[in-house]
Amino acid sequence: MAITKKKPSSKTILKKAPKAKLINKSKNKKSNTKKILSIVIPVYNEKNTVENLISAVLKAKSFNMRKQIIIVDDCSKDGTSRVLSKYKKKNGFTVLKHKINMGKGAALQTGFKHVSGDIVLIQDADLEYNPDEYEELLLPIIDGHADVVYGSRFKSGKAHRVLFYWHTVANKMLTGLSNMFTNLNLTDMETCYKVFKAEIIKKIYLEQNRFGIEPEMTAKISRMKVRIYEVGISYSGREYSEGKKIGFKDAIAAVWCILKYNIFKKKYLK
Repeated sequence: MAITKKKPSSKTILKKAPKAKLINKSKNKKSNTKKILSIVIPVYNEKNTVENLISAVLKAKSFNMRKQIIIVDDCSKDGTSRVLSKYKKKNGFTVLKHKINMGKGAALQTGFKHVSGDIVLIQDADLEYNPDEYEELLLPIIDGHADVVYGSRFKSGKAHRVLFYWHTVANKMLTGLSNMFTNLNLTDMETCYKVFKAEIIKKIYLEQNRFGIEPEMTAKISRMKVRIYEVGISYSGREYSEGKKIGFKDAIAAVWCILKYNIFKKKYLK
């Protein structure tokens, strides 16, 4: 009677193989010294936080990748423009300004046009998201496992400021609705922290000028059949008195964008 060896399950292989590869490759930082990380920062009325944010971005570790910091001032009215003026001639910075306020989505689209790096990372200017976590976000791409990485506020044991219950409910509902159409299992579609291989974000046709760009990007990325990973991140949310801008109208707009870009408007490449 022949004895056959029991084959390991696919679940076991998926768990073990990538882990060894991650550890080996992440230590080889010298190979990343010629790569560039383009960090796109949309800014609107953030004079109290933007300078501290820029300092944190400059200090953040990124596997020895050089940084291209692209700041798009969306026609700030509070003195942010004066703060940013000192960075216009600094090496490694690209500082741009809209003549009228157009929204976060428009600021990101402007920034993407000036990307010269290998990897693109989106960073808000309000200090809700911590640049110290760049290497955790970059690791799946650096190690060759991912093309896109989302930083999830709901997939982490890290510190979170306790704030609005209904914001959390709304975020999870929007993510769930998005997942139903994209067939992804994301936990945080609305997150600021999205990281892409540059060739991917440069291919995507984008048109949303406000916060609707988050479900729009997600819908269009899902059609590209790229490898998407999520990484748990910390989150230090703000109150409206501290400058938080997203509101109920943006949630309604997000529902429409989920339906629009998954059902009615299928164009996703330039």
